[in-house]
Amino acid sequence: MSRLRATLIALTLVATTAPPARAAVAITVENDRSQPVFSYADAIREHVYVEAPIDSDADGRLDRVRVDIIRPRESGPSLKVPVIIDESPYYDNSGRGNEAERKVYDTAGDLAKFPLFYDNYFVPRGYAVLNVDMLGTTRSDGCPDTGGQADVLGGKTVIDWLNGRAKAYRADGSPAEATWTTGKAAMIGKSYDGTLANAVAATGVEGLETIVPISAISSWYRYQRSNGVVYNYNYASWLANVVDTDPDAKCAAVRAGMDAEDGDDTGDYNAFWRLRDYEKDVANVRASVFVVHTGNDLNVKPDNFSAWWAALGRRGVPRKIWVGQYQHVDPFDFEGRRDLWVDTLHRWFDHWLLGVPNGIMREPVADVQVGPAQWITQRDWPARGAVRVPLRPAADGGLGLLPARRGTTATFTDLRMPETEMVADVGTAKPGRLAYTTGPLPLDLRLSGTPLVDLRVALDRPTANLTALLVDFGETTRVDWRRGQGITTLAEEDCHGEATAADDGCYRKVSTNLATRPLEIVARGWIDVQNRDSLSSPSPLPAGEYGRVAWETLPHDYVFRKGHRLGLVLAGTDATYSGETGTGATVTVDLAGSTISVPFVLSRPLTEVPADRTRWYGPQDVELPTPEIDFR
Repeated sequence: MSRLRATLIALTLVATTAPPARAAVAITVENDRSQPVFSYADAIREHVYVEAPIDSDADGRLDRVRVDIIRPRESGPSLKVPVIIDESPYYDNSGRGNEAERKVYDTAGDLAKFPLFYDNYFVPRGYAVLNVDMLGTTRSDGCPDTGGQADVLGGKTVIDWLNGRAKAYRADGSPAEATWTTGKAAMIGKSYDGTLANAVAATGVEGLETIVPISAISSWYRYQRSNGVVYNYNYASWLANVVDTDPDAKCAAVRAGMDAEDGDDTGDYNAFWRLRDYEKDVANVRASVFVVHTGNDLNVKPDNFSAWWAALGRRGVPRKIWVGQYQHVDPFDFEGRRDLWVDTLHRWFDHWLLGVPNGIMREPVADVQVGPAQWITQRDWPARGAVRVPLRPAADGGLGLLPARRGTTATFTDLRMPETEMVADVGTAKPGRLAYTTGPLPLDLRLSGTPLVDLRVALDRPTANLTALLVDFGETTRVDWRRGQGITTLAEEDCHGEATAADDGCYRKVSTNLATRPLEIVARGWIDVQNRDSLSSPSPLPAGEYGRVAWETLPHDYVFRKGHRLGLVLAGTDATYSGETGTGATVTVDLAGSTISVPFVLSRPLTEVPADRTRWYGPQDVELPTPEIDFR
């Protein structure tokens, strides 16, 4: 055989056995949703270090933020893709999600497993997913400062890098440019992760198009204080140490600085907390916001979402919200709503990052859980037709619409008590609390929003801690959020997205924990009397003089059932949620000058949310005339 002929045969064999060239792939939208046309297995997995404009560990070098990236192989200068970011301090300690997933690295130092389902589901649909290590945690430089400047600048700088405004480097020191992205980014996450999303949005950084804060903090003061009452002492430094897995000595000075500045001795709002207050910067927010929170979240208490939500609304920020009844739980683990959550999130990101006109912004703004297995939709939250009903304590222990006779008073002592003791045996007098109840309710009453406590009190000492509890007295089956945060993890899994051997995108299903109990504390509120006029400038109440003390409880959305009784309990220092000691002050309450105003909504019968979310379902929040209700 001639050499020429052999060469021709070899070339023919190569041509017929080589794999076909990869067909051009583009982001594809069908049925108003981006479609999984990109290979997850073949996706590019890489990591870079973005240089932040801060040296939080004072080592003489600017901190670098570790960013783990997964994106479609086809992405690049000719196919630019949007970005979904989950920035977290928990990737190498407590992990993410109900199954506490941590990052898993391959031999090249890239991620083989990205926690949660976002990568499995969204990368095949034409998104990049970035898992970002918050400064001072996992493989990023620096020191965490619990909501402060370092926490905020790390995530902001990543978005700056995506838009060509910051520098990044690969592990070998070579520069890295994000030539593969449109620069449009979303931030999502639960708890601290969602808090970082709120914080970065409050900087107004360009390129952050939307955020999805889940059970997230909007003000670290609200997270650790209530009107001057301290929940936990030295919490900021404690949390910073928990999330920082480096040797303790590295960031000891930063933590000591936080302890010196947090004002635990007063509970006041000072410069330390102002720096960590994102609500004050709401005017900077450019991004749309999809809030998820629960009324029974007593970790990140629900006033964090309600105040943020209202402030965003006043600024005209495009919004959506889910309000549940679990504890500190991700909507991925709301029983029976996992598929709906994934699809809603999918459509939200498609709309804000890809510009898909899928109608999601024409649908009801709020999904609200009103029972263990019942959700409704409405135009906003709280329900627009909610009307504040003032309930007034009476000398005989009743709670009704009429004020007590002028001059009627009751007293208790500011003792440190757990809330279970505060609500026990309400018909029996106790030195550390007052208790008032309505008669049986003649109909269901739905609370939607934030009750307001307004008392006229006198003290025999300069201040006292006050607790107000709104209680549902009546046996029924409710979400048992105290056990497992309201859910039980099952053995059976379901999967969302594509898989590799290292990362399958499959997670265990959950069921809702239920309990039948004789009562439920629905709303809680606390205040230090000397902070009644100002959170930053306390003013003791002169002994023996009456003063007005008004404050909001935590918000909720809750149905009091027909035949149940509403209760108002007034007490001193709450040992369940505060580390403070009781002052021992005698508190005299002027019953005639005291109320709790509860936002009630009376509407047509509540209906469950349909599976098809592509159109408006109504009527919603159609208010009926308020009937005469005898609360006594």
